[in-house]
Amino acid sequence: MWLHHPRTMKMKELLFDFNHVGQVDFIHSTSTAKMPPEFFENNIRVKQDMDALGVLGDLGWYCVGAVLWAKNYRLPNVVSALPAGVTKNSAGIVLSCTACLNYDQDHKTVAIIHCSFFSYTSMDLSITGTKGSLHLKDFVIPYQEGSAFFDLASPATFMDDQTGWNVKTEKVVVDNETPQEALMVQELARLAQGIKKCGFPPDNRWPEISRKTQIVVDAIKKSIDLDCKPVYL
Repeated sequence: MWLHHPRTMKMKELLFDFNHVGQVDFIHSTSTAKMPPEFFENNIRVKQDMDALGVLGDLGWYCVGAVLWAKNYRLPNVVSALPAGVTKNSAGIVLSCTACLNYDQDHKTVAIIHCSFFSYTSMDLSITGTKGSLHLKDFVIPYQEGSAFFDLASPATFMDDQTGWNVKTEKVVVDNETPQEALMVQELARLAQGIKKCGFPPDNRWPEISRKTQIVVDAIKKSIDLDCKPVYL
């Protein structure tokens, strides 16, 4: 649903305007939530025969999706889970995970994602480029329904005496009259109406986004199963 928020569209506009962020070098994305004890006993996300991807198929989906979004849905070359960041339950379900996604095409980019059922709530997204950076801490669900913001630093360097920054980070505020969840449903309805009443072909963009996200999620899971060896895409 966060992809339908006007804030996301504004970030995309600035991200792909080379004068603001430049070439993307590093992406950091987290989605965590501290779950109660009963969650680890009864929830479908910790059951091998119900949702075998665990935290990766739930919170990790947002982290991977954010990286792909920032890279305009180009797949990474190599995916590696980090051994120290992986926790499983007795059934082998992943409950916490950290992974590295490497891009070697054109301009090298490193992305780190972290998802966990043990840590306090976080929804961080940080994108750093050759000319600036973009940061927000509520990318999945905004702090407020009617207004959302992100921080933009571009261009920014230290002062001559290195006691501070030469510019202040800009807080970019984007108002939103309609909840992002409703915008998502409206988009689905618009696509369905176009097919039913106007004879439009199905929009392949959303299925392609889902497919690529799942490819990377599956690659992380494969890396975990291979004792965190790299998986090449």
